[in-house]
Amino acid sequence: MLNIYLTDESGKLQETGTLTKGCWVNLVNPTEEEMNRVVNETNIPLDFIKDPLDDDERSRIEKEDDDVLIIVGVPVKMKEDVDSALYDTIPLGIIVTPFYFITVCLQDNPIIGKFIHKKVRGFYSYMKTRFTLQLLYEIASYYLNYLKYIDRRTSLIERELHESMRNEELFELLSLEKTLVYFTTSLKANKIVMEKMTRQHFLKVYEDDIDLLEDVMIEVKQAIEMCEVHSNILSGMMDAYASVISNNVNRVMKFLTTCTIILSLPTMVSSFFGMNLHGLPWEASAHGFWMAILVSAVLSTVTAIIFWKKKYF
Repeated sequence: MLNIYLTDESGKLQETGTLTKGCWVNLVNPTEEEMNRVVNETNIPLDFIKDPLDDDERSRIEKEDDDVLIIVGVPVKMKEDVDSALYDTIPLGIIVTPFYFITVCLQDNPIIGKFIHKKVRGFYSYMKTRFTLQLLYEIASYYLNYLKYIDRRTSLIERELHESMRNEELFELLSLEKTLVYFTTSLKANKIVMEKMTRQHFLKVYEDDIDLLEDVMIEVKQAIEMCEVHSNILSGMMDAYASVISNNVNRVMKFLTTCTIILSLPTMVSSFFGMNLHGLPWEASAHGFWMAILVSAVLSTVTAIIFWKKKYF
């Protein structure tokens, strides 16, 4: 899919059908025809478009002539699956040329959507350095938002695990831990890219953009720290609650064993008095049946009291 946007004289973002100076070209899983059109009209290398479409492409920044390619990892929500990560990261390509700003991604994501739906203040398609920093800031913010959701989800799973004897909660914790590993790896790579971009002056940073650049670095560092903290917490929780689940199962087995012992006493008494032998107690008594019931009840009650005092229930 190919969309072209341009900020008009009044500052409003409008979609257009032609590539003009200062426009923003957004490519989402583009076809060969769309890629060739952009390459022919902007004179950028074809690899600049194809590289971000590789799901395993690493974050990096490179420059060829006056064209700059920045590839960063962005968080995306995965399909609900027990053994998969809750979120993953995919490459987002940012191509800055003297006349055009191009973004390339495998799929739609809400970060690009915020710019399309005009939810970012001070956004102009022709201010390429600011647009780049705004994109990086929004990416870091989404990492933080997803980390807050992971924190809430972890707390909910923690409450469920107190009485749980199932493995589903542990699988959910494993899914969250995978997500944090992906996030940490991607954020550290993004941080290296931004440091290199700043240090080697791939983009001209204007005075008005210095504060924004600092905010981006702060957001990324905060996200990395949160990922590492949550990852350490989850690792400890998985070990602890594996033992909790095992202990819960043992408690149930202890309760069932105690009940089995108590119920086996009436069975033993009734089997004893049910033997076809002469000389059994109360054999000729009219109250023999009730005496056997009484003996069974007394034995079961005494055993139950003993187990109760030993806190087997």
